[in-house]
This record gives sequence, structure tokens and C-alpha cells, in this order.
Amino acid sequence: MATNEQVARFGAALGELHRLLRRRTGARVGRDPLPEAQVEVLLLVRETPGISGKEVARRLCTAPNTVSTLVRDLTDAGLLARDRDPGDRRVVRLHVTDAARERMAHYEAHRAALLAGALAELDPPARAAILAAAPHLDALRDALRGSARPEPPGRAPGNPVAAGPPRPA
Repeated sequence: MATNEQVARFGAALGELHRLLRRRTGARVGRDPLPEAQVEVLLLVRETPGISGKEVARRLCTAPNTVSTLVRDLTDAGLLARDRDPGDRRVVRLHVTDAARERMAHYEAHRAALLAGALAELDPPARAAILAAAPHLDALRDALRGSARPEPPGRAPGNPVAAGPPRPA
């Protein structure tokens, strides 16, 4: 079993890798990356075309009014399209636009090139170990998705330094 120190180090490394990839990929693309919350909405809508705003809020464990603001901003930027559900005109169905697909593909290509370059700098056993870990990281992601539950009162989602006592393990 992993020690708390090993788990903390792993979590810190993942967080720093994520931040570095976002910043450096944004620099390669020549524009600032979208805010993380907008990216989460775009990725979910791309994965689930026609998803409702209410379902986005539920899946991202976010307040519906927050999702409404994100959807409005992404729509104003030409990255999301909103369509009324023909069966229930009160429901809005979301779709990524061609502009969003193009922007996401461009970003992902630059991110892949950045990763490929960094991996090429590693020795072959380290590179192989990292690439072999990808299916296990997918499984870890899926386990975290499956165990998603609302954060305790006073704590911002995913923020370990926000107010509120730590959750028992």
C-alpha cells in the first residue's frame, strides 16, 4: 500500500504536470488557454452531444447558475451552440461548434507535440514506464469519477485549502 507521502507526491506531480501542459501548450498555440471550468464544459459536451445544462451541472458537481454563465460565455465566444429540446422547449441541448472542434483539435495537437518532445528527452525505460502507466491512469480517473460526491460545506470543489475540515478517509 502506498504511503501518504507517496500519494501526496503523486498528486502534486499530476497537478504540476497539468498546469505546465496548460501554460506551455497555450504558449505554443499563441493564445491563453480557456478557463478550466469552460474547458470542462466543452469536453463534457463534446463527449455527450445534446446534453442539457442541468445534466452538465450534475455531472460536473457545479451549481446550475454557474453552468448557465459558462454556457453563455462559451456561446458568446462561438464555441457552444444551444438548441431547444423539441420534446420539452424548457430544456436546452448543448453542442460544440465547428470552431470549438477546430480549436480543441489544434490545442490537442500542440499538447501532443509538447508531450512527445518531453518524453523524447527521457531515458527509454522511464519513457516506457510512463507510457505503460496510461491505462492505469485511465482506471484511476474512472475510479475518481465513480466516487464523485459533493464537497463538504464550506469547501470549494477540488480545493484542499478552502475552509472546512478534512473529510475522513
